[in-house]
Amino acid sequence: MRIEAVEVYHASLPLLSPWRTGYGEDAAVDTVLVRLESGDAWGWGEATPFERPEYSAEWAGGAFILIRDVLAPALLAAEIESGDDLRARLGRFKGNFFAKATLDIAWWNLEAELQGRSLRELLGGTRTAVPVGADFGVMDSLDDLLAAVGGAIDAGFPRVKLKFCPGWEFEVVAEVRKTFPKLTLHIDCNSGYTLADAALFRKLDSLALAMIEQPLAHDDLIDHAKLQRELDTPICLDESIVSVRAAQQAIELGSCGCINVKPGRVGGLTNARLIHDVCRAAGIPCWVGGNLETGVGTSAAVALATLDNFVYPADIFPPGRFYRDELARPLVEFRRDEQGRQTAIAFEAATGVPEPDPEHLRQVLVETARIANGHRGVPADAIGITARR
Repeated sequence: MRIEAVEVYHASLPLLSPWRTGYGEDAAVDTVLVRLESGDAWGWGEATPFERPEYSAEWAGGAFILIRDVLAPALLAAEIESGDDLRARLGRFKGNFFAKATLDIAWWNLEAELQGRSLRELLGGTRTAVPVGADFGVMDSLDDLLAAVGGAIDAGFPRVKLKFCPGWEFEVVAEVRKTFPKLTLHIDCNSGYTLADAALFRKLDSLALAMIEQPLAHDDLIDHAKLQRELDTPICLDESIVSVRAAQQAIELGSCGCINVKPGRVGGLTNARLIHDVCRAAGIPCWVGGNLETGVGTSAAVALATLDNFVYPADIFPPGRFYRDELARPLVEFRRDEQGRQTAIAFEAATGVPEPDPEHLRQVLVETARIANGHRGVPADAIGITARR
């Protein structure tokens, strides 16, 4: 396909309530959306680096500028025949995985549109629905958390993830385990600890957790390998896995027992699928993570999660979980399967994929630009785009 225009949007979406983690608190999620055009067809992509570089080294404002001034111009008028081709073309630019992911996901959606196939089919997914879990950040009280976890179980979520940070640690998780002894449960530390905290993590072995997600530094593999050798509970790496190479090295070092694959964090669907394949070959289970994306990013995550080595319930969130008004339509569908588990349903070709509602996008927009005809950073008449449906 020939890339004829790129539109990029930086939006800030207010949350229903603050999202508290080991690295801080967010009252809104800053997201970056991209629209690639080829002829009369287009495809949307999204990644959510957040407002500040706290989850990763990237942030939404910086990703917007990089796409506008560097990445999009590098693709303009180019013939991109595959995800690997796009990956190679952007490979000379170091890092900046979230920024690259927006373009990669948009390319995959555009290719699916041109072929008249679903994104799931194009990626090689083997299922049409995927089980999803429930996540809970730091809450105002333990009673609030227990009530929320109980509600998630009643709603059919097959596992629960708890944020874990100083002040919200072992005693909280122990009480959840005591109250729900059969619950599949894991914790997410968001890189908030060091090897000096090894005794705390050994203590967690007693709680029969499914995994301990990213306990140590966001860019570490070696200390995670040391900690994993001390634990019975598998370590799951999240922030540390930003590339296929990082996944290969983590497996070689024994740094983890499973890997969380977030399309935005790893540079898009092309890399995410390659990491899935690397993990499958090594016998390492993986699962799809979420970063509070809108329906654009969520639909891509659902399609990815239909691949066969994504065996743990995904971090894919139903409409209304974090936002009062969803930005994209149609909404991703969630329903219970024959086992009573909450699942997310992958979009098929006839259904199309979610796209931002122009009026809603106007309300949350921070900045926007259109890159076409050799011009960089021309303000886009983006909010006047014509929706496909």
